[in-house]
Amino acid sequence: MGTIVVKQIGSPIRRPEKQRQTLIGLGLNKMHRVRELEDTPSVRGMINKIPHLVEIVEERN
Repeated sequence: MGTIVVKQIGSPIRRPEKQRQTLIGLGLNKMHRVRELEDTPSVRGMINKIPHLVEIVEERN
């Protein structure tokens, strides 16, 4: 499996607790933070739960 680079683009302020916890699970919790993660179905699912807070910057093989 490859990796994906994810960037946080939205603030967790005034968001439901589940969305905050999803951000923390992805290793993000501050604006504009970038993280390289394994491209697994569970990570993709977490990203799909909060598409308004994160963006996929790059997909690597």
